[in-house]
Amino acid sequence: MRVVPRFKRREPLKPKSSPTEGMYTIRNAQITDQSKALEEKASLVYARVLKDRRTKNLIPRLRPGDIALIAHQDLDAVAARALVEKRVSAVVNAAASISGRYPNRGPLILMQTGIPLLDAVGEEAFFLAPDGGQATLIGDSLRFQNGLCLQGKRLTLELVEQQMEAARANLDHELTLFAKNTLAYIEREKGLLAAPIEVPPLKTRFADRHVLIVVRGEGYKQDLALLLERGYLHDARPVLLAVDGGADALLEVHLRPDVILGDMDSVSDEALKCGAELVVHGYAREDGRGAPGMERIKKLGLNAHVFHMAGTSEDAAMLLADELGARLIVAVGTHFSLEEFLDKGRRGMSSTFLTRLRIGSKLVDAKGIGRLLETQPHQLFRAFALILLAASTPIIAMLFISGAGKALLRFLSVLWHYHFR
Repeated sequence: MRVVPRFKRREPLKPKSSPTEGMYTIRNAQITDQSKALEEKASLVYARVLKDRRTKNLIPRLRPGDIALIAHQDLDAVAARALVEKRVSAVVNAAASISGRYPNRGPLILMQTGIPLLDAVGEEAFFLAPDGGQATLIGDSLRFQNGLCLQGKRLTLELVEQQMEAARANLDHELTLFAKNTLAYIEREKGLLAAPIEVPPLKTRFADRHVLIVVRGEGYKQDLALLLERGYLHDARPVLLAVDGGADALLEVHLRPDVILGDMDSVSDEALKCGAELVVHGYAREDGRGAPGMERIKKLGLNAHVFHMAGTSEDAAMLLADELGARLIVAVGTHFSLEEFLDKGRRGMSSTFLTRLRIGSKLVDAKGIGRLLETQPHQLFRAFALILLAASTPIIAMLFISGAGKALLRFLSVLWHYHFR
């Protein structure tokens, strides 16, 4: 019998290892490292660093290209916009720009305008950082020429949006606390509704006039621009009552305030010396803390009245205008939304609530005035054309009815034929 040999099943041949095997992984890693290096180099900022714990005090010192070193927990929209307007090259915050207490919009504004934000570098780092020193911001660190290195977390737009979304979940809890505090303070300050108010004797006449109260708050620039554009300031000629930094806001648009009221902590020396009447907002008389703002006024060699009143300076300004007989009070940049109160670090709104109850319908927001005056160009043209047509209708009718009118029309007809036929 013939034996047929069995053949083993051949295994598939393995491809020979290439001399370049594994190089793709290495090359990809090298490309990634190079991309990161290029990214860091592109985001590298070398500039002068100026610092201040109070952002509003730092703003006037900043120049375009500076790095702003602040200690501002829950960076608010007004402060962020001021930093953007100063065209800083970067912002470094010693505190958490979004603590999670509520969804503050300051960091989002910086991200949307492309300004780098290094977050939470710490109190010790803030204290050690030299004011006015040169430093380089690269990645998650700010490195000074003297060797000091501040480490933090570089925020991105995606990270900021995530933090804001998480903060929104806490808003209900924050609103509950806010409401409880408001009710507690209302019980304490309810005398504000009916108690007589002792106002200082001012030279500026308020009686039966419009009063424009300017606070350097959210949207104040747009409100002022709209009122100027629509002619309200020219037509109404209101008393210009500035609250602290609101005086500088008026000077920026070439308007001189008639009265400046506040605790004088965020208004420039130039504004205080502009010739306006000065009113320092002091604590309530029974409080016993007096009026700390007078110290600065005396250092500048100026004179001022003191207005003792519980609550915020903008509340005091409204009550002053109302008590002096203002016919209408128009508010620019004032705070009334929950976010604005939280931005200002206030735990309640009792004095604001009571102030608005006391003043009533006399108080209007500048945004409302602006919208009432706002008219599109084509609507203006249409309105003008209708007025012109209405005014000319009786004149045209008289021309056709009266003898003199008919004679004038015949003369115009002859003239037309003579010149144009």
